[in-house]
Amino acid sequence: MVKVAIVTGAGQGIGLAIAKRLHADGFKIGILDYNQETAEKAAQDISPTNTLPVVADVSKREEVAAAFAKVVQHFGDLSVVVNNAGVAPTTPLESITEEVFERTFAINVGGVIWGAQAALAQFKALGHGGKIINATSQAGVVGNPNLTVYGGSKFAVRGITQTLARDLAKDGITVNAYAPGIVKTPMMYSIAHEVGKNAGKDDEWGMQTFAKDITLQRLSEPEDVANAVSFLAGPDSDYITGQTIIVDGGMQFH
Repeated sequence: MVKVAIVTGAGQGIGLAIAKRLHADGFKIGILDYNQETAEKAAQDISPTNTLPVVADVSKREEVAAAFAKVVQHFGDLSVVVNNAGVAPTTPLESITEEVFERTFAINVGGVIWGAQAALAQFKALGHGGKIINATSQAGVVGNPNLTVYGGSKFAVRGITQTLARDLAKDGITVNAYAPGIVKTPMMYSIAHEVGKNAGKDDEWGMQTFAKDITLQRLSEPEDVANAVSFLAGPDSDYITGQTIIVDGGMQFH
């Protein structure tokens, strides 16, 4: 039986690591990204035959639905959806604009809702259940300084995950989330740069402001997060739903 997964924001960073890991787990992968170049490069790097790069802006409901339909038409099935795409602006309160607020929530929250909606439609059309896996964050578990908008959007994802877990259980669909900590990705280095700049310090200082609270005393690799998503995408997590797995090296204990 063919196993098919869709990963949004799979062109780089955590999304790319997740796509690589799920491919290694035997999935064919729909690589969704807003950037055609990175999507196509990711597909070439992973497997030109077992991946399909599709361009979509996850904040646009119709684009997401069309992209999912394209992947299902190409591979003939779908069983796992990873709503990973996101943006992470640094937002001291006085700096927040309507534009930053609307864009962040449209991508981080809207992308999860439209991805889940498209997943449900495809699972129903295919006549089976599946797994929806959403990206929240350590900053969506506890408030982080200067991340009002990003953190707020990631707290919202946890709530949506719990609600959808209750709503979709009858359809044979589990819904869970993963909460990365400080991961070595282009997005994280951008946040560290902004935090450092705001304090009159360098990028390394910015990273260390986040890293100092990690019990395991190292920053996360994207693969650390992909390992947890692999578990949520596989059969060993079939009796888990509505949960957020924190993958932060021990910044938060719950």
